[in-house]
Parts: sequence; C-alpha cells; structure tokens
Amino acid sequence: MKKNTYIPGVCNIGPDEIKKRKISGWLGLAIALLFWGAFFIFAIPKAWAAVLFFPILMSAVGFLQAYMHFCVYFGFANLFNFGDVGKTDSVSQAEFRTKDRRKAWELLGYAFLISVVVTFVAYKSIP
Repeated sequence: MKKNTYIPGVCNIGPDEIKKRKISGWLGLAIALLFWGAFFIFAIPKAWAAVLFFPILMSAVGFLQAYMHFCVYFGFANLFNFGDVGKTDSVSQAEFRTKDRRKAWELLGYAFLISVVVTFVAYKSIP
C-alpha cells in the first residue's frame, strides 16, 4: 500500500512529519528511562512509579504515529500534511474525517495500553 499520499483512516503525514514523531518517541523514551533510573539511584518510593506512565505514553504515541504514518492530532483536527512541516491541508469529506477520527482513537488506545503495561512492568522492577 502506498503511504506517501493521504489515505483516509490510514495515512495522513509524510516523511518530514514522521521524523518529528520519531523524535518525540525517542524523547519520551529517554525521559522514561531517566525517571526509571532515578528510582534506583535516589531510592524514590515505589508508589511514584505511576509518573512513568506519562513519558511512556509520549514515547508510545510518537513511535506509533511514525510507524502508522498517522498523526493523532491531525486525525482529530481534520488535517493532513505531506509537504513542509507546519503547512497542512484540510480534509473536506465527512466520510474521510470519520475514518481519521476512528484511526486517531485506535492509535491512542494502543498507546494507552502499551503505557499501562510498560508502567506496570517498570513498577514491578523497582525494589
């Protein structure tokens, strides 16, 4: 399937936008690892492990958006972009907007599930 053009509910970002999503995925992962490491170094109470959820969510959303070539925000805002970062086009057909919103919710659901599981595993690993 060709993923360098807008396909409703499948692909709404091009290579430049995908790079941005990968960067946010790596940034979220780095923050999560730093926080996780802090639990061991500074003997932070285990209950605080819940804060790991947020950078893990950031990472999961970023990597999933890059992998799926689909931006959650664009899906909800009825936009797509295959050119320069910052320039967007509008989705005009109602059927396409519905498909995009459905895909955005699906992606967020996957990211939330990943975040819950990884946060639980991290929590269990903290002494």
